[in-house]
Amino acid sequence: MKLKVLVLAAASLIACNSSKDKAGPVAIDGPDPIKTRLREAYKDDFYIGAALNSSQISESDTKQAGLIALQFNSVTAENAMKSSQIHPSENVYNFEVPDKLAALAEKHDMAFHGHTLVWHSQLSSFINDITDSTKMANALKAHIEAVAGRYKGKTYSWDVVNEAVEGDGSLRESVFLKAMGEDYLSFAFKTAAAVDPNADLYYNDYSMTGAQKRAGVIKMIKKIQASGAKIDGIGMQGHWGLEYPSILEIETSIEQYAALGLKIAITELDIDVLPNPDGVSGADISQSAELKAEYNPYVDGLPDDIAEKQAKRYADLFALFLKHKDKIDRVTFWGVNDGESWKNNFPVNGRTNYPLLFDRDNKKKKAFEAIMALKN
Repeated sequence: MKLKVLVLAAASLIACNSSKDKAGPVAIDGPDPIKTRLREAYKDDFYIGAALNSSQISESDTKQAGLIALQFNSVTAENAMKSSQIHPSENVYNFEVPDKLAALAEKHDMAFHGHTLVWHSQLSSFINDITDSTKMANALKAHIEAVAGRYKGKTYSWDVVNEAVEGDGSLRESVFLKAMGEDYLSFAFKTAAAVDPNADLYYNDYSMTGAQKRAGVIKMIKKIQASGAKIDGIGMQGHWGLEYPSILEIETSIEQYAALGLKIAITELDIDVLPNPDGVSGADISQSAELKAEYNPYVDGLPDDIAEKQAKRYADLFALFLKHKDKIDRVTFWGVNDGESWKNNFPVNGRTNYPLLFDRDNKKKKAFEAIMALKN
């Protein structure tokens, strides 16, 4: 028997004050949403988010727009808020797409996560050319004030600094580090907190489960905290594979980062099902490899055994996340469906990958059902 359900924010709050679901009035014809919607199933645990591209933000595909609204209660711009796009030259800002994302989040009562304020990659060329410490500080301050200031009161949280630590735990030799030294880190967090004191402020990075990198990140965070800067959370990018990193490595990392008194967000989650060249790992977008047939074995579809393996991997991960739901505030998938995932072009361009919960036709995969089964 099908039910017609009206989900109201007030009703959710009455049902559970700790609910992560912010759903406003959404009429749904179909099965019980608790059994079919991620945002409903996990509303008492953590936010379920998705990174959206510009087309998805514009809601030009109404079918996909409906899927996003029903399944997710947190949204992030995949690329539109990176400095090269939102602030392409010193006195020019491009707020059109981010404004649409803010409106979309408000319309569907979603948490709006800002990504990202300070990152060495996809960086505005005029900032990339700065070598003077004072000029760099002024440029970062102006950028953070303009971007975070525009969305003050709309953003739930921000990735203030992105990918500042190398795999060996050392600080990345970015233009920021070269110009300002490591003080740029606390400067960025202090500036963001002054602009929007109510937003949660995160450090976000990939390969956060490696022992050396984890030690380096913890050392860096402690210095930021000692400076008096406000930092609220760690974003652990989940660009992971079917077998790596291990559940134990992920759990150890969650526990050690949380021990700093920080919230944990699992960010940029996707599970790569394809073989990758030796020496290529993580999410360093400067890495690339030549397309060879051996790296692209599933051009005609995902085999059932691999789909089952991926489903089990997602189920194991979400079982771990539920175990640590007292520490985890948000789990964000890096994309909505397989066809639009960046993993089709990284680290090898032109492949057919299947890293997400929905297929190229926006249909639920076995991975989706496996995650939902944990809650039903």
